[in-house]
Amino acid sequence: MKTITTSLAADEAVEKLIAAIAEVELRLVAHINGQANAAKLGKTVPADQILEVFRPDFAIRVWGACKPAGHDIPLRIHVYEDGDTTKVACRLPTTVFAPFGSAELDAIGAELDPLFEKILAAVPEA
Repeated sequence: MKTITTSLAADEAVEKLIAAIAEVELRLVAHINGQANAAKLGKTVPADQILEVFRPDFAIRVWGACKPAGHDIPLRIHVYEDGDTTKVACRLPTTVFAPFGSAELDAIGAELDPLFEKILAAVPEA
């Protein structure tokens, strides 16, 4: 798990990540905003957001390489408050795909890792 501590507020970090996702030509598949969902129940919780990231052509390749690996896509970036800090956490694609023992998945992960590194680099470390 790669985890970054940043001085940005969670919403600011999410904005930078979403822009970076577009820049590397991946897709934001879903944005799960935990604190917004909690607010709908009248509850206040620390920031907790998940960005699900992938792209259809990569999904097709993953399914072709190892159908069970489809369970682990889209890949996720977790943005959350931890005390007074904001953290951004992500399992890099090679880590996600490694347990399947597929050379083809390993190659897809190696292709995706630099894209996820660029996305994460959009958030300055504290």
